[in-house]
Amino acid sequence: QVQVVESGGGLVQAGGSLRLSCAASGRTFSRYAMGWFRQAPGKEREFLAAIGSSGGITYYADSVKGRFTISRDNAKNTVYLQMNNLKPEDTALYYCATPRSSLVVPRRVEDYDYWGQGTQVTVSS
Repeated sequence: QVQVVESGGGLVQAGGSLRLSCAASGRTFSRYAMGWFRQAPGKEREFLAAIGSSGGITYYADSVKGRFTISRDNAKNTVYLQMNNLKPEDTALYYCATPRSSLVVPRRVEDYDYWGQGTQVTVSS
């Protein structure tokens, strides 16, 4: 079965940077899009960024455009989220996910089928 595991979260001061990693296994990684999401306490899970199977297509939420960068290394079965200029409002549990279909690069939570357990990012002011 498909497994997704995030890592790289932690505590950082406002203005700092973190790079999250997400490893996926159980199928041919290079055939599928990957996405990053986050969920803060009391809020809905929100889309942050998505990347197509080859890395040639990327999408970003307006809230992170220009600060976050999604990338992937298909040789390592890993997708990354580089987060710069972090703000206290970026504090959340960050999730990685991938869709069941190889034909799409979704930007909605409901279009993703396989999820990791999340990694906590806390930004102090």
